[in-house]
Amino acid sequence: MKPGLQTGQTAEIEVEISNTMLANFDGRPVHNLYSTSALVNHMEWVARKVILPYLEEHEEVMNSYVEVSHLTLSLPGMKVRVKAVVSRIRDKKIVCDIEAFNSRGKIARGSITQSLIEKQWLDRKMKELSIINQLAMNSQHPVTPSEQSKS
Repeated sequence: MKPGLQTGQTAEIEVEISNTMLANFDGRPVHNLYSTSALVNHMEWVARKVILPYLEEHEEVMNSYVEVSHLTLSLPGMKVRVKAVVSRIRDKKIVCDIEAFNSRGKIARGSITQSLIEKQWLDRKMKELSIINQLAMNSQHPVTPSEQSKS
């Protein structure tokens, strides 16, 4: 990691709540309000934004812990400002305290912990997982001898 990241550093984003950010499950609308899942996505984004300038080419950060309290409602068209403040840096963990606000005040608070990792390690883990997943899928749907002879 490049030098300079310190506790107290901040990043902010502002989003306007769109229809894609509303609460829904399995593609079905639940209510016409800013969803907690969209809020968490924005919290993760702003926490990442504060760290990005300090990453070396061979490094990446991954969220390893999310804590959120979604305190109040926000409607489509409202603007939401999300702010991250670096609160702790320990070993390869960076913790950001997060707050989100709409025009009426604070709508959420929480924290995001990001783990600093090597891109090479991540690539290796993703390849391993892909192989494991493929093996699991093959064992669930074994190819029969008649299917093998068709290919």
